[in-house]
Amino acid sequence: MKTKILTTAVVSALAVFSLEAKITLPSVIGDNMVLQQKTDAALWGKADPGSNVTIKASWAEKAVSVTASADGRWEARIATPEAGGPYTLEISDGEAVVLNDILVGEVWFCSGQSNMEMPVKGFDNQPVEGSADIIMNARPDRPIRMCTVQKKVSYTPLEDCTAKWEKNTPQSVCEASATAYFFADYLQKTLGVPVGILIADWGGTPIEAWMDKETIGGFPEFDLSYMDNPEQKCEPWMPFSLFNGMVAPVIPYTVKGFLWYQGEANRERSEQYARLLPAYADMMRGKWGNDSMPFYYVQIAPFNYAGPDDIQGALLREAQMKCLETIPHSGMAVTLDIGDYDCIHPAKKAEVGKRLAWLALTNDYGIKGINPDTPVYKSMEVTGNKAVLTFNAGFMGLAPLGHALTGFEVAGADKVFHTANARIVGFDKVEVSCEEVPSPVAVRYCFKDSVMPSLYNGSGVPASSFRTDSW
Repeated sequence: MKTKILTTAVVSALAVFSLEAKITLPSVIGDNMVLQQKTDAALWGKADPGSNVTIKASWAEKAVSVTASADGRWEARIATPEAGGPYTLEISDGEAVVLNDILVGEVWFCSGQSNMEMPVKGFDNQPVEGSADIIMNARPDRPIRMCTVQKKVSYTPLEDCTAKWEKNTPQSVCEASATAYFFADYLQKTLGVPVGILIADWGGTPIEAWMDKETIGGFPEFDLSYMDNPEQKCEPWMPFSLFNGMVAPVIPYTVKGFLWYQGEANRERSEQYARLLPAYADMMRGKWGNDSMPFYYVQIAPFNYAGPDDIQGALLREAQMKCLETIPHSGMAVTLDIGDYDCIHPAKKAEVGKRLAWLALTNDYGIKGINPDTPVYKSMEVTGNKAVLTFNAGFMGLAPLGHALTGFEVAGADKVFHTANARIVGFDKVEVSCEEVPSPVAVRYCFKDSVMPSLYNGSGVPASSFRTDSW
């Protein structure tokens, strides 16, 4: 049942934030925010040391009280109801700060590099498909809210950031992350509840910049000696610089789960990435104190990094695919079929957001009926000149049965790959053969940067590029 959003106007006499108020709040806690429904949502800030801080939510009968520590810090948890709003929050140590137009619904943390950063309006000369209609039809009364953390680097974890919750207006939608917004748009339409997206992104940045110092310490290959040089400027490519500047300040804002769209900056270190991504997911769950929080990520799309036959991008996609086995409660949105060989920022961001939403709706909101998971290669059997591949294809199987497939290559013991004939021959099987290879040893599918994908599951989710060899 869709939750009704209350339309009662906020009482105009309520006070707004006072410059004289002793209570101070982080930027991420403010007017227009969305709190995660049916949970104990985190609130925190500063007050006079030892003072009693009282939090009164307009949906609750009783207030919550905490005592500020010796350094003035305080943190509280407030029980949230089922999705709805608008509500108010009054936080007081004798002088009240009132937060208005608060919604309760579903909140997701969205992060990554430029393909997460790409706004709904697009980049210069790089449009987002369908963006004009989305922007022009944005209505502030629609319960989608966005909060984007402004870019900041730091050698040490910061307590606050520059951020502000925005309503669903054309002006705010056009600047929001397209991937995150289309995810929120699909989620809100399907669930009928408020959706908030908390966004932290920076183009061209590697995953290690988004990880904390303790986690990076588990990877001895990273040289952190530059930190001993007081003249060294902190840069966004440095390990933990973005975690400290853009993630630490929003912890522990209560969220449902995480979306991640990054990898291009690590493509030359694919083996390492297969270890870094699980460490990143573990770190994020640890920071939020829940090791089963959903973690959904986008596989990078094909792009002309170094020529059509280069496999650098394919190796990174392979590393990302392997992480499905090493990151519990995870899912991967494949973009093999919606990339742009000549543009590293594909225009079909609505499709990316939809595929991420399918994963969340199926796994976290109990909506069944489709298979949102990419088919994953499982095993190979060779009989004569034919190789039969078996996939984990879910309850829908592979599609379309019996049709010819493109993008497959096969090699013999000489390790020379030839274009192969391929067709689906069963619920979860593909048969591959080539006249030039009488004794197949290895099969590859779209394992290069210029590809023509053809393999999907029955719900229209594409298979990732893959290889059966490790040459």
